[in-house]
Amino acid sequence: DATGESAQVFRRQGEWRVCVASAERPVGLRDTIPVGTQLSMKAGSAAQVLLAWEDHERLLEGLRGARFTPPVLAGVRRRGWGQGLGEREPGVASVSAPVRGPSGRVIAAVSISGPIERLTRQPGRLHAEVVCQAAQQLTDALRKSAD
Repeated sequence: DATGESAQVFRRQGEWRVCVASAERPVGLRDTIPVGTQLSMKAGSAAQVLLAWEDHERLLEGLRGARFTPPVLAGVRRRGWGQGLGEREPGVASVSAPVRGPSGRVIAAVSISGPIERLTRQPGRLHAEVVCQAAQQLTDALRKSAD
């Protein structure tokens, strides 16, 4: 709601990321990703976030054939969020942040996505703060439910 863009939550399942929650922008051009959709772990800001904190072996394996590079993942870890510009689909931009389980391990990525024309070529500059806040709210809820 805060961004006016489509939003998703992704979990990693093997070599895929699966959409486990989705809310579409109510009107206008939108990026539609229905719940249950399997997407590649090789492109997109959610894939970056789900891979960035993996152990060394899984990180190296995940980078093989990926549309992003080791410096991109280092930036994701440093900033705490990732952004994609046409990685997964031409013309689509996205911003994602990690959701952590009670142990602190990244278990999901919360994302917003939409046309580059609206999100700009620096979508993180516009939306990273609110996406990170949403990810933190989900993390806090998971920690409380584990207590």
